[in-house]
Parts: sequence; structure tokens; C-alpha cells
Amino acid sequence: MVFKYIVVAMLVLILISLGKALFHLSSGKTDNGAKLVKALAWRIGLSVALFVLLLVAYYSGWIEPRHMGLSYSQ
Repeated sequence: MVFKYIVVAMLVLILISLGKALFHLSSGKTDNGAKLVKALAWRIGLSVALFVLLLVAYYSGWIEPRHMGLSYSQ
């Protein structure tokens, strides 16, 4: 159950970082380029970290795929 909260928290942080990047992109100041790049770098880093966390959790057995019982028989 804690793992779900970690994943949701990371997704929220990714969205916040993306929002910060959008804010710096849309503001008219000329010195916001470095802030924009930093926000996007954080988003990429968090996304990669989330992907690695999901891979580690899957191979460690912390999470399992759910089979919905769909039948593909002809």
C-alpha cells in the first residue's frame, strides 16, 4: 500500500515540475531559460527514477500484473 503512495507522489512531483517549466516558458523574462532547463531536467530525472522503481518493484516481486480474465479464444 505504501508503494502506491510513493508512485502517486512521484507522479505529482513530475506534474509540478512540468508546471514550473510551463510557467518559466510562458513568462517574458529573459533569465528564465536556465530555470526552464532545470525544471525539465528534474522532470526527466523523476520520470526515469519512477520507471526504474517500477522495474525493480516488478522484478523483486513487490508488484504483479493483474490478469483481468479476458479470453482471446476464437
